Amino acid sequence: MTGGTIWKGSIHFGDEHLPVKLHGAVKEERIQFHLLHRRDGVKLHQQMICNYEKMPVPADAQIRGVEIEEGKYVIVEHGELEQMTPEASRLIEIHEFVTTSQIDPLLLDHVYYLEPDSDLVSGSYTALAEALQEMSLSGICTWTMRKRSYHGALQAWGKVLRLSTLRYADEVIGASSLGLEEIPLSERELQIGSDLIRQMAAPFQPEKFINEHQQKLQQLIERKARGEKIALLRPRILTPTSADKLLEALEASLKKAA
Repeated sequence: MTGGTIWKGSIHFGDEHLPVKLHGAVKEERIQFHLLHRRDGVKLHQQMICNYEKMPVPADAQIRGVEIEEGKYVIVEHGELEQMTPEASRLIEIHEFVTTSQIDPLLLDHVYYLEPDSDLVSGSYTALAEALQEMSLSGICTWTMRKRSYHGALQAWGKVLRLSTLRYADEVIGASSLGLEEIPLSERELQIGSDLIRQMAAPFQPEKFINEHQQKLQQLIERKARGEKIALLRPRILTPTSADKLLEALEASLKKAA
């Protein structure tokens, strides 16, 4: 079940307006730790300490600054930031439609569900979702939400419209920065790798995988809450497979998978 409505607006392209409601599409459930005083177990709180006076600074005496040189800051006032707030809008403005496969997954950021904001537009909503799905297209769009501007991709997954915020191109580090070398492969190496991958191919079922770290952490907390004593285990250290042993390891894995 989705959470409550985060935002309301309208998808706009050409002469079309489709009122929609925005919902979160993912949730993160993480165990939250609090910092406590070891001596008395009381929860700690953060303070902003002046490095010069070594004293806490109240919120009304704090200002924002950007360091341009070591120890030299440009001060940005609250009013100056307010002037840069984008104009409020309720439009998800689609600028163009692109082939979905052209969007590098690295560019995708937060994902939201969209649902029609009125029964009167349910047909138009379904038509748009099915058209995007059939044509394998995504709508590149911009919108303003909670005093921030976003650009993103409107996509269909089945009969549901999803809106994903996109990272800007200069935020993505190109793979060329890795400096990977061109290493020729023999036909035997390629065949062994291909055969192993084919034998291990399976439908993607994300529910098969669980957050083992989170599960173990929850079990640890429950055991300690019951008063159990926990023995610390030494971590297992894995050694990487050397290049000359990798082919042998692939062949062994292939025989095991057969």
